[in-house]
Amino acid sequence: MVIVIPARDEERRLPRCLSAIEASRQRLAAHPQGRGVTVDVCVVLDRCTDRSEDVVARFPGVRRYRVTFGRVGAARDFGIRSALVTSQRSAQLGSTWVLCTDADSAVPPDWLTTHAELAGAGADMVLGTVIPDPNELSLAMLVRWAREHSNADGHGHVYGANFGLTADMYGIVGGFDNVPAHEDALLAAAARGRGANVVATSRSPVLTSARRTGRAPGGFAHYLHTLEHRSVRAEHSQPDSTASAV
Repeated sequence: MVIVIPARDEERRLPRCLSAIEASRQRLAAHPQGRGVTVDVCVVLDRCTDRSEDVVARFPGVRRYRVTFGRVGAARDFGIRSALVTSQRSAQLGSTWVLCTDADSAVPPDWLTTHAELAGAGADMVLGTVIPDPNELSLAMLVRWAREHSNADGHGHVYGANFGLTADMYGIVGGFDNVPAHEDALLAAAARGRGANVVATSRSPVLTSARRTGRAPGGFAHYLHTLEHRSVRAEHSQPDSTASAV
């Protein structure tokens, strides 16, 4: 397994991200599905100006790459190709399971086990779900999020914070596009166009930041910003239940 995490100035959230991945790696090691499975983790530090690299250095075995792309699609692609080259498993390279998450996210303990089980059952790609951090959202926003997002099996969402596929499929579709946002949705569409067995699962949702100012223009933070404004407009458009009837 290979896990790739793009990061830009995430020194505050990276410790949570990498600690969660380590906990998931330990859970997999204790699971029958994890026998003989190695997990390589790499962080792609894209135009970082803070101490993100120092944070990564505190986690033994996590590789780090410094790049200056400024585009999450290019960062993810570089990380995956670099990790596969150095994974020391050239004989099994095509069947290696590639996972993506984000530096502002925290995977659940069973995350790797879920992906391993679905990959073992024949999935070419796994699309998971996310949960915005409830500590960063208003109650109205949480209600709107729950109403507009399905976390059931077969959901129609694509999140780079909870994404996995075989290295074979990654090569077939040509990898992540060099774009600033929506690289995950584009890759999923390309895989489906090639007839991939794409599994959209409700298992192991990933906790992710609910900030409204993000690193990728048009990305998840922008979407939450738009959702927040829609929620505010909806609240203001409701009739005042305390007004007296005429």
